[in-house]
Amino acid sequence: MKDKLLHDQKLLKKQLYWLTLSLNECAKIGIKSDYTADEFGRFETLCSRFSRSIDFLIRKIFRSIDEYELENQGTLIDVVNNAHKRGLIKNVKEIRLMKDIRNTIVHEYVEEGLIPTFSDVLTYSVNLVDIMQTTERYIDDLTR
Repeated sequence: MKDKLLHDQKLLKKQLYWLTLSLNECAKIGIKSDYTADEFGRFETLCSRFSRSIDFLIRKIFRSIDEYELENQGTLIDVVNNAHKRGLIKNVKEIRLMKDIRNTIVHEYVEEGLIPTFSDVLTYSVNLVDIMQTTERYIDDLTR
């Protein structure tokens, strides 16, 4: 089980790297009413990485930690609540909001429909990076 958790931590580090890269690029662009094709593409990439990261964190990493610590494998709500008890997330409502943003991104089929989400994705990506870093440190402590 330890090997699996350490492997998942390596994947978390990769996910964190790519999310941070996109976040930094988009933070330089900032929120606007109109984007160049290149800027829009960078934000679209950030949206994709944000969506994958939140799913990966909850469905893969938090579940792996639960498994390692012999927690019952329950619903996603249980997984999030366990992460909250561990201090990995400060606010359960914030994670739910991030999942809602993720759902908006995934179900938006018209590119221009993504523009209103850019501000939220930029803001909550910072929070997601923080949660991912906290989780990475937690796994380090857990597996020493």
